[in-house]
Amino acid sequence: MKTLVIDDNHSNQRIDKYLKKLLCRAPSSLIYKMLRKKDVKVNGKRVKENYMLHTGDVVELFLYEDKFQEYSQPITIYDLKIEFDVLYEDENILVVNKPAGLLIHEDINESTNTLANQVLTYLYQKGEYDPHHDLGFIPGPVHRLDRNTSGIVIFGKTMTALQDLALMMKQRHCIDKTYLTICKGYIESQELIGYMKKDSDQSLVKVVSKDTPGALTMDTIVKRLDYQDDFSLLEVKLVTGRTHQIRVHLASINHPVIGDSKYGDFELNKMIKKKYHLNHQFLHAYKITFVKPIGSLKYLQDKTIICPLPQKLNAIKTQIFYENA
Repeated sequence: MKTLVIDDNHSNQRIDKYLKKLLCRAPSSLIYKMLRKKDVKVNGKRVKENYMLHTGDVVELFLYEDKFQEYSQPITIYDLKIEFDVLYEDENILVVNKPAGLLIHEDINESTNTLANQVLTYLYQKGEYDPHHDLGFIPGPVHRLDRNTSGIVIFGKTMTALQDLALMMKQRHCIDKTYLTICKGYIESQELIGYMKKDSDQSLVKVVSKDTPGALTMDTIVKRLDYQDDFSLLEVKLVTGRTHQIRVHLASINHPVIGDSKYGDFELNKMIKKKYHLNHQFLHAYKITFVKPIGSLKYLQDKTIICPLPQKLNAIKTQIFYENA
């Protein structure tokens, strides 16, 4: 029998979800079978799969030690080069600057060198996270950036912080996220409302009509900061947080982000690449403000974190809007 005491990093979640993370190499069918056959008890009593764990709960698993070790093999901490910059950190959250080109999570082409794994390396080296001691819990990001979008990514370092951040991300106006981009043409400051739907087969997003089945609302606030040589420098605020939202929304009104190989103006991109050596979209997550933080993160009220443009993007901005003015 294996006995575990629930701490703050494992509380406030369903027992089945906890067991799936704890016994990460076991099939889900085994976990639910254990629950049905009373091979899982909390505080000496049988529980159902929807039981919510609390700090101090004693979980008993009727599982041989060799099987427990087999099913709960800790995640690997890789010895990775830290490519991100730390913008803000406390005991609950870590806010980093992701460089363009770095994936946040693994995909079919890259399973090791990701931002998420680099953060685990960083926390492990600081002595703040050890997968052998924190079975079933992994610090992680609470939102995504496209691979070739640079800038701010927020990580939760504790379960409570992750849960609070996830809830804040779901509710609008808890965290303001602002981006800098350069688009084609002259655009007025405005609020864009549209509808999108993912096309998984082509790995892209399509703008659709409101009455399309499965359509999701896109709400994007655009503020023009400068205009020069048929390019607009924009500050863009996301009200909704859809996949590729800024890129697809601007492209849908004929003001695509420069360098965007998926939704952009391909002839323009050729010129941009030749003149400015830009091989990806000019899009940078440069500011977040905690407008309405909740729970364990209330102390972040009105805190703003700014991430300056990367050197390359800043040089392009300077060339377009100031040297050519």
